[in-house]
Amino acid sequence: MNRLHGIIFSYVMRNDLRELTELRSPASVPFGGRYRTVDFALSNLTNAGVTDVGLVLHGRYQSMLDHVGSGKVWDLSRKRGGLRILPPFNYQKDWGVMPFRGKMEALAGVKTYLDEIRQDYVVMMDGDLIANIPLQDVLNQHIESKADITVVCANDSYKTADGTYYEKDAQGRITEVLFHLNQPRGYRGLEIFILSTDLLRKLVAECEAQDQYSFRRSVLLNKRDELNLQMYVWGGFAAQMRSVQEYYDRSMQLLNPEIRAELFPAERPIRAKGADKSSTYISESGSCLNSLVAEGCWIEGTVVDSILFPGVTVAKGAVVRNSILFKGVNVAENATLAHVIADKDVEVQNGRTLMGHYTYPIVLAKNSVI
Repeated sequence: MNRLHGIIFSYVMRNDLRELTELRSPASVPFGGRYRTVDFALSNLTNAGVTDVGLVLHGRYQSMLDHVGSGKVWDLSRKRGGLRILPPFNYQKDWGVMPFRGKMEALAGVKTYLDEIRQDYVVMMDGDLIANIPLQDVLNQHIESKADITVVCANDSYKTADGTYYEKDAQGRITEVLFHLNQPRGYRGLEIFILSTDLLRKLVAECEAQDQYSFRRSVLLNKRDELNLQMYVWGGFAAQMRSVQEYYDRSMQLLNPEIRAELFPAERPIRAKGADKSSTYISESGSCLNSLVAEGCWIEGTVVDSILFPGVTVAKGAVVRNSILFKGVNVAENATLAHVIADKDVEVQNGRTLMGHYTYPIVLAKNSVI
């Protein structure tokens, strides 16, 4: 798909991920036992044959830089094109101090990069979307419908008040752009957009001249009658990590084998940076039931309905239930965790008990000692 160029937004946005984003952007939050959320955006692009990707950063991006590196994992380490990191310090004079207010301001900050895009079309997507979407099909529909902008939406019941929702007519044309609704209706927007490179450059220049920064408001809402906005409806799993509760709920859904099969089909693999760990060890005294356990874990206690990232230790007599433990977490002997999200390198000492609830999981910040 050499006609398509990818742009991923990974700047700090308003969300309620609390401790999970104190030291990282939402796009680099660990997910599913071995992934970062940005892995899904990068894999969606490379699975569709996209060879040129720009990653727009601003704020708390050291974790992201460490993770993506040169882009080799996603076959984006190339002499020409490939993965381009677009941090704000390249544009310090105008854009490097205050956070981006929206996508159009972020794009204005990298307009010299936009001028170098070789492809006819651009797909823009947020880095915190967990989905496995066939972008080739989206592009085909975009071309066939003669759309100016194609918006990818989810057709599911998972709706939150802070999302963007769309309504369409029988021909698939978007008629309403809705947000800040107390009772959401319509199709949930997934923040994936396809449009021509020329139109994108024109819209960025126009919004910059008028000090307009929001793609949703200044383009989709204000120009919905002027532009042909078409909708592509995705019926599969699609999660947007905007709150701790959503992160917990969506992560625990992976324990359902049907959800895993839908999110990780063989024909569209999700690539991730390797952990370089040995195999997981489960002792005779240990047990692991209905859980996702990555490599390098050492389990002598009990793990039930949980997700363990590489290098987690669960000592003898410890019990972990309905919890998510990031890389390097150590749960000492006779400790008990339930409905807990523990960030990297957390240490839960001997005999401690932490009990959250599925409606309010406890979050332990990175490097905490409990």
